[in-house]
Amino acid sequence: MNQSSPPSSIEIQFLQYSKQWQKFLDTLTPYTIPRWSFTGVLIIIFFLRIIFVQGWYVVAYALSIYLLNLFLAFITPKFDPSLAESEEIAEGPALPTKMDEEFKPFIRRLPEFKFWYWSTRASLIAFVCSFISLFDIPVFWPVLRQIKHMMKHKYIPFDIGKRKYSTQK
Repeated sequence: MNQSSPPSSIEIQFLQYSKQWQKFLDTLTPYTIPRWSFTGVLIIIFFLRIIFVQGWYVVAYALSIYLLNLFLAFITPKFDPSLAESEEIAEGPALPTKMDEEFKPFIRRLPEFKFWYWSTRASLIAFVCSFISLFDIPVFWPVLRQIKHMMKHKYIPFDIGKRKYSTQK
């Protein structure tokens, strides 16, 4: 016989909290624009903090890479049609099983709500980390030295703001 002990009070509290949290997330689902507005404002505030405080660049870099990774998963289809075609070619000729003009909806690898949820969660964690001095890791010093050198000699690697000379005589 498989006997299990009754759940402890901590487990019961955790289950109740989980249900309340899921109910809260379910109520937020239809409000796409307010959700993304909140996340956008949060990300802007975070990066403004990084710029004004002049620190926590590693946290900002990690958040940026993570958000890029989430975005790529969001725009990537769950089922890649080119892979399916190459598998069909590799298997050889087969009897047709579906029509060529069949409707195939775009199914994302990462749904919009999960994209928002993980983006917001990561942004909140990064924002909190920007107040903890343990996470203020110095950036690789040769890069900072090169940037200071460029600023000192007014060297701009881009053509934005540079004087343009005309070739007219």
